[in-house]
Amino acid sequence: MQDLRQPAHHRSRGSSRLASLFLVLAVMLGLAGGTSTAATDHTAEPARSAIRVPARAMDAVAAMQPSWNLGNTLDAIPHEENWGNPKVTRDLFTTIRGEGFRSVRIPVTWSDHQSATAPYTVDAAYMSRVKEVVDWALDEGLYVVLNVHHDSWQWIKKMPADHDGVLARFNSTWAQISETFREEPRTLLFESVNEPQFENATAEQKAQLLHELNTSFHKIVRSSGGGNSDRLLVLPTDGCTPSQNFMDDLYTTIKSLNDRHLIATVHYYSWYPFSINIAGGTHYDEAARNDLDDAFARMRDTFVARDIPVYLGEYGLLGYPDHNHPSRVERGEALKYYEHFGHAARLAGVTTALWDPGTWAYLNRETLKWTDPALIAWIKAGWTTRSGTASFDKVFVPKSEPITAKGVTLNLNGTRFRGLWHGKTELVEGRDYTLWDKTRLVLTAGALTRLTGDREYGVNATLQARFSRGLPWQIEVVTSDEPVLSDATGRTDAFTIPTQYKGDVLATMEARYGDGGNAGQTDWTPYQEFNKSFKPDYPNDAIVLTPEFLDALRDGEPVTLTFHFYSGEKLMYHVKKSADSVTGTRVTPAS
Repeated sequence: MQDLRQPAHHRSRGSSRLASLFLVLAVMLGLAGGTSTAATDHTAEPARSAIRVPARAMDAVAAMQPSWNLGNTLDAIPHEENWGNPKVTRDLFTTIRGEGFRSVRIPVTWSDHQSATAPYTVDAAYMSRVKEVVDWALDEGLYVVLNVHHDSWQWIKKMPADHDGVLARFNSTWAQISETFREEPRTLLFESVNEPQFENATAEQKAQLLHELNTSFHKIVRSSGGGNSDRLLVLPTDGCTPSQNFMDDLYTTIKSLNDRHLIATVHYYSWYPFSINIAGGTHYDEAARNDLDDAFARMRDTFVARDIPVYLGEYGLLGYPDHNHPSRVERGEALKYYEHFGHAARLAGVTTALWDPGTWAYLNRETLKWTDPALIAWIKAGWTTRSGTASFDKVFVPKSEPITAKGVTLNLNGTRFRGLWHGKTELVEGRDYTLWDKTRLVLTAGALTRLTGDREYGVNATLQARFSRGLPWQIEVVTSDEPVLSDATGRTDAFTIPTQYKGDVLATMEARYGDGGNAGQTDWTPYQEFNKSFKPDYPNDAIVLTPEFLDALRDGEPVTLTFHFYSGEKLMYHVKKSADSVTGTRVTPAS
């Protein structure tokens, strides 16, 4: 994943061991031996691990499910703790194993710990640290995937302009890694490069360059001997993207290598508009569901059905979870994605690795506790079964109107609805709710009157829809009214719109000029990106328009903003920038 790109170009140089340097020079001079294509099957060394690695690659990758990423750590730039996570300890892997994960991917960025000129020596202390972390994970009985990570966009992408230099550095890097880890058990896998990319190149050139990197990686590892002679090797598509043309290219490469110990890898972060909440992607709708189904169908048909295993090296949502910022993705919609993802992966026979950037997302690396246990419960449930969901996880009850019956549509996902609970109390069908055609769940006016109580704005009650299997679906009963926006003045570096939310939740914002053109830094859609162009500030009763959004507006030209809320309410607002000053005016229905 490339979510943090703040490289500080400080390089740590040092001398490598003589044996590593000799192998590097041998590979660069073409003196290394040929490719092994039919190595003898064997199991992992009992002294290192109780895991008996299946001889067949498909079975070995299946045994790695589920998987987890040690993200933003050894791949951080320039050092392990620079992206907000503490130094790794063995206890971390004890925790991960105890939580049911069977493998870990350990991304490593080498460039700041490697000389930038031949022979591209990796600092011995850094190599030792990587090995220490890998060994801890192996000793905990986990499969480990080790790779070359952010190097992909730091220097490998320059291969079109510096073909020989990049290839020599890539080869040297893998020669040193191969030598260091050559006697590790087969529970250690190598991945050639994370999300490879090439600048200023045609599609055909990119395909050829990636083929060259993957085949060179394969030759170097196999030539290094020892446990590397039949180690499972992971090869990526262009950008680790699961597009059909990229997967076809990778399939061609894998078949050409004639090696039954190869694995294909891609990443999946959902349909882009939904994943970051842009272009109106506020719900896990049909477009998002189809994108996921199609991606897994391609993985299955291109690789799995042809006996090539797929290790989906990263998944999640690009904008969720992030406990340091307002949530871009509505919680229930995110849960529907994770539930669907787990089901589709199981159907396709794909092993999946959760991308965990650390403390602000999934696992708090300080406490070794999940930041959001309920979210992890949904992810875990998807490993083995389906759960029922609904069209939304909130029922909005307007305070300014008489209470009437309201409901949601259940997504049974192959389950059977068992009932509705409020705490330990089971609601009564017919009195508290009705169920139409097995899927339309409607709360009666009487039940909503009782549940909303004194009708204070916000969540008044949380219900559980329970199903014949899987997790219950939570439904929040929310008292709300139409939000109120107020006039404001400010500057481009600090402008907020006073907002009375009245229990509602902000979903997205449209921005248009008077001629209908899109306004803001995202010019291909009127729906701007959540947290990048605007964000709610619920504690301070405001909506923040970011400096990036305001700086992108045309000077002196009015812009109409339309704020969409999850209750269905839509409010319009005018802003105009004049130099570094900004004025905002609410639009009333009569104006």
